[in-house]
Amino acid sequence: VDELEALVANARASDDAKLETIREKFTARIDELLDPGRDFDRDRLEQEITLAALKADIREEIDRMDAHVARARALFADSEPSGRKLDFLAQEMGREANTMSSKAAMSGLTDIALAMKVIVDQFKEQVQNIE
Repeated sequence: VDELEALVANARASDDAKLETIREKFTARIDELLDPGRDFDRDRLEQEITLAALKADIREEIDRMDAHVARARALFADSEPSGRKLDFLAQEMGREANTMSSKAAMSGLTDIALAMKVIVDQFKEQVQNIE
């Protein structure tokens, strides 16, 4: 869980860098589109920017992964049996890691998401031995 928490922090930092990279790409593309003599549709550009931003945004997944890490820590501290709950939580963590991986537009973020998937799989294996 500590390793997963560190990876989530790295993903948050990489996401900030990714947004800057996307911003730079769009700025270059806008400059190209604004070139005199080109047909320019501002509404279409705004739609494309919005769509790309939505596809690339992983903040929601990062926030949910943070919540899952906190929930895992709470379950560890609980005196009641929590193996099944941890197993379900591991499934949710896996979904978030998969979504981050599919949205990653930069290799650094892809590497972080893949590392998360490995940690989550290890977590799952360990949880299956807990009752």
